[in-house]
Amino acid sequence: MAKPDFSRLTHDNIVAFIADIFERRGADSYLGEQVTMSEHMLQGAWLAEQEGAADELVAAALLHDIGHYTSEFGPYSPSDTQDKHHDEAGAEMLAPFFPPVITECAKLHVAAKRYLCATDPGYFARLSPASVHTLSLQGGPMNEEEIVGFEANPFHREAVRVRIWDDGGKVPGMKTKTFSDYAGLLQRVVDSHLAAHI
Repeated sequence: MAKPDFSRLTHDNIVAFIADIFERRGADSYLGEQVTMSEHMLQGAWLAEQEGAADELVAAALLHDIGHYTSEFGPYSPSDTQDKHHDEAGAEMLAPFFPPVITECAKLHVAAKRYLCATDPGYFARLSPASVHTLSLQGGPMNEEEIVGFEANPFHREAVRVRIWDDGGKVPGMKTKTFSDYAGLLQRVVDSHLAAHI
């Protein structure tokens, strides 16, 4: 699969581009879970909102898995034997338009799972079977050196929060907002980031 071309994306059309992804691909299966990809990401954003998270973290929860659509290696399949690096792919797409806290949460949400498996004794038991499978492809629980490196990232706490919402966003039938309900929030975040760098 070819590397996606994002050269035509701008601050003015990035939200519409993401909306189109949700529209076209949102009904895709989410890693063999009982929810679709869009349901999963919308549930993450909803859970973030319910905790009173700032707009940037609501956006991060909504967009953390966007790399499943933009990875040059294609979407996840339960039969995968190698990681497809959707975390890195998503962060790469988001980086020109969103603040670092959002791109780092996308980039680190897989690492946050590995971190929690290593540091929270009860966390692994709460993982779904699909998450256990992907964990094995992603390197398993972190070792001590990796834990130190993860904790050195200035956004590691936010990434852990997004990971918890990620894990919670797998509930069939959960009532959430729609993507269009978040479009304004996303555009505000994009515009604020742009204004800070002019």
